Amino acid sequence: MPVDYSKWDALELSDDSDIEVHPNVDKRSFIRAKQNQIHQTRLERKHRIETLKYERIINDGLITRIDALINALKSHEEDAKARNADVEQIVFQSLLESTGSAEEDVPPPPPAGVHVNAEDQPRYSKMMAALIDQVKKAVDEQKPTDRYGGFIAEASSHKSKVQGLQKELLAKLAELENEDKGKITSEDIKYGFDSSAVSKSKPIEKESSVPELLNPLRPAPKPVGEAQTAGSEADVEDEAKGNVLDGSDEEMSASPLAKRFGKIKFGDYRQSLDFIGSNPSIVNEKNTDGLLVEAFNAQSEGQDEYARQCVHQALLLQYCRQLGKDGVGLFFKRVTTQGHQAQKLFLDDVNSTYARIRSRTKELADQRKKDIAEGNGDVEQIQLHAVDPNTEIHITVPSATPESEEEKYARTIFDSFPPGLQRALETGQLDKINEVLGKMSVDEAEEVVEKLGNGGMLSVEQGVIDATTEEGRKQMEEIERSGQMPGQAAEEVGDPGMD
Repeated sequence: MPVDYSKWDALELSDDSDIEVHPNVDKRSFIRAKQNQIHQTRLERKHRIETLKYERIINDGLITRIDALINALKSHEEDAKARNADVEQIVFQSLLESTGSAEEDVPPPPPAGVHVNAEDQPRYSKMMAALIDQVKKAVDEQKPTDRYGGFIAEASSHKSKVQGLQKELLAKLAELENEDKGKITSEDIKYGFDSSAVSKSKPIEKESSVPELLNPLRPAPKPVGEAQTAGSEADVEDEAKGNVLDGSDEEMSASPLAKRFGKIKFGDYRQSLDFIGSNPSIVNEKNTDGLLVEAFNAQSEGQDEYARQCVHQALLLQYCRQLGKDGVGLFFKRVTTQGHQAQKLFLDDVNSTYARIRSRTKELADQRKKDIAEGNGDVEQIQLHAVDPNTEIHITVPSATPESEEEKYARTIFDSFPPGLQRALETGQLDKINEVLGKMSVDEAEEVVEKLGNGGMLSVEQGVIDATTEEGRKQMEEIERSGQMPGQAAEEVGDPGMD
């Protein structure tokens, strides 16, 4: 297969060492002179190309203004025939009409190295004035019968000359560009593979189907039909009614301001927004808890509608508070938008919270009726009491960052408790633990006590008496009557030598 060397025909080497020179001519000097000649030719060709391009730009602007002048002259042709003596005046008026704005009158500056020795490029208005002088001189020499028509014809001939010059410049420019592209030089080298890069496609983000939440911090309500445990109900009541604020032991109650807010009708968001605007201090956790307590008490008294209103207003304040700095405006904007998912989520939260309060109050009322019918004044509960009144029971809460296996096991047990019981254990006060245990069923409370012992958080095998059982009550009565701990007298009798 023959080899095609034609692709090397356009290769121009300025330092070709294979050339033959006269013996009296230094080869290196000859090569250097050839290099200078080739480089100089390239520079001159590029300079000529830039000059021709610039001249074509100037000529295009000049042709545009000559066209405007010819159109202006033609528009006044009838007027010129009526006033034959004022032809020059009409021509001057047409020249003024064809002149553009002051910004367009200045030609673009030449590229670097083009027309360096020439004076500043004249304005287009000056070029047109010189053209009119040439036209007038030619008309005066020709002395046509229609002098005004002679101006139009002569201006058109100048336009044709400039257009012809443009064609010549274009042909010369094409010739120089072809000549410049006809040789392969070092300037034509393009680096395409001197670096490597791997473009990784961005992972496609899937649209989340999770609905927008008004209160992202609130746990999702359990599905309908799923039973609530006694421990979780005890925690709900603890949050709504038994929280202790600022270290005081007083139960929560709704403030007068919160009660006024709770009387706003269910779903009247405009009035609620106006009330918050007039009383911005109402948006706090204390008023939220107070309204939940008010709802619990109202439901216990049979005021169903008012209880539901209080739950609605309490959660409204909670959402506004937890949505951040602009939570009030953001909440009302979302909840009042027709068909917005946030509205449904909020109302579902209100209904589920109210249902839990209603269920809890009904259970307490039924239990109270049952106890009265059976003649029991008190409900059976699991309560913890220290054997020695002078001895404190220390509650040990496992560390949040356990290290040993025992600590991990204890922490697992602690995390399984309801939040209300966890908070009670963290206080280290036995009364608060008994308060939470009293809200649980007996079986669940016994299970919790057993877990406390297994996790090492509370020792219930020795030193703790269940005062709700018959045996525990007898032991407590014996301690109060004798003033001695069980087994204390036997120890004193068995050791007479101590005196």
